[in-house]
Amino acid sequence: MERLPAGTTSERLTIRLWRVDEAEALSTAINQSLAHLQPWMDWAASPASPDRAREVIESSLQRWRDGADATYGVFAGDEIVGGTGLHRRAGPDTLEIGYWIHVDHIGLGYATELAAALTDLALGLDGIEHVEIHHDEANVRSAAVPRKLGFQRVATGPREPLAPGHSGTEWSWRTTRATWRARRI
Repeated sequence: MERLPAGTTSERLTIRLWRVDEAEALSTAINQSLAHLQPWMDWAASPASPDRAREVIESSLQRWRDGADATYGVFAGDEIVGGTGLHRRAGPDTLEIGYWIHVDHIGLGYATELAAALTDLALGLDGIEHVEIHHDEANVRSAAVPRKLGFQRVATGPREPLAPGHSGTEWSWRTTRATWRARRI
C-alpha cells in the first residue's frame, strides 16, 4: 500500500508523525491525562513509561513505512495537544480517524480541528472515498466531533467494552468525498 502522508497542518495545529526522541514527552502527556483517557482508551489503563512510548512510536513508524496506519502527534507550537491517527480498518477506500486530547486542552475545539484537517488530507488521497470516526456511545465528547463536522451516523452496534467507560455499543460516523467537498464550498 502507498504510505499515508507524514502530516498536515490546520489553523492552530501541526499534525505529524511522532519522532522517537519525543517518547518522554509523549509519556508525560499521556500520564498527565490518564484520568481523562482511562474511561475511553484501553491503552491508557496504566501509566505510560518513556520506554513503552518509545516502543509504540517505533512500531507506529514501522507500520507507516509499511504503508499501513499513520499515528500522529498533535502540536500547538511546541506543546503536545494530543494524538491522532489515520487507520486502514474499514476497507481499501476508507480511512478511520482516531484521536485523544491532552487534559489541559479539552474544550478548545482541537479535536474538531484535527479531525477536519485529517478528513481534508484523507479525502485528497487517490482511492479514498470515505472517512469514518468510531467511538463508544457513552463518549459524548467524541460524538460531538463528527456531528460538528457533518458526518452522518451510519451504524450503531455491539462492541466488546475495552475500557471502564465503555457501554458496549459503538457508534460509527462517516463522510464521503462528495459530501465533504460540498460542505467545504
